[in-house]
Amino acid sequence: MSAAFVTRFAPSPTGYLHRGHAYSALTAFETARAAGGRFLLRIEDIDVTRCRPDYEAAIVEDLTWLGLGWEQPVLRQSEHLADYEAALERLRADGLAYRCFRTRRELTLAAQSAPHGAAPATPGGPLPAAEEARLLQQGRPFAWRLSLAAAEDRLGGFDHLSFTEAGAGPDGETGEIAVDPWPGGDIVLARKDVGVAYHLAVVVDDARQQVSHVVRGQDLFAACHVQRLLQALLDLPAPVYRHHPLLVGPDGKRYAKRDRAQTLREIRQSGVTASDLRRELGFSR
Repeated sequence: MSAAFVTRFAPSPTGYLHRGHAYSALTAFETARAAGGRFLLRIEDIDVTRCRPDYEAAIVEDLTWLGLGWEQPVLRQSEHLADYEAALERLRADGLAYRCFRTRRELTLAAQSAPHGAAPATPGGPLPAAEEARLLQQGRPFAWRLSLAAAEDRLGGFDHLSFTEAGAGPDGETGEIAVDPWPGGDIVLARKDVGVAYHLAVVVDDARQQVSHVVRGQDLFAACHVQRLLQALLDLPAPVYRHHPLLVGPDGKRYAKRDRAQTLREIRQSGVTASDLRRELGFSR
């Protein structure tokens, strides 16, 4: 077994798994198997309003039915909030995070009202100290955002940053992708109701679990830019990434919970075996 190759499947227990999840989990699992590496399961349950224990139990049941195995113990993000707070505090102490009091609607309207092509994805930035103090005294809710301007200044620019993508080269070989975090704007690091947001939690977790290869769907490719930036700002190791194509249904749309895609539980109850589904998804074993 290669101790150097570690990958993971990291679902959120906000619903039941569907074919798209099965394809992603199997891709990561079989990639680890082929490399003689390790496969981990991580439960990303920081969204306390949507995550449910019964969904987590169903995830374990579905993955076991598919024939996947993983190392114990399973990491649950809800059990590591202090670690995310420590990372956030470091960014705050370095002047890289600021309080944003604007709602999503206000940010959208601000972006729409700016001249075409002139507005960042997240307009705004740190408020003057007096105004921030006034809003805090009023009890106004806020989110902590990453300041790209401050990050650029701290690192002396982003030109020297890149991430490694397996399959990025013209012949499918591993290649380097230049980091460009600007299209995503000043992303949220934490909210008042949730002590950490996705991007910060995932880079802390990948480093904690010594994940060497992140195998996930193409829909998360853009996330690499800001995640690689956070890794640089927090002095965390950068894994190799591989973003597989998204599985789509007969209508050409990718499978998604919000579209009520047929779940693995429903597929299993219809009489389809795990071997049948694996073959359907292109996995012969």
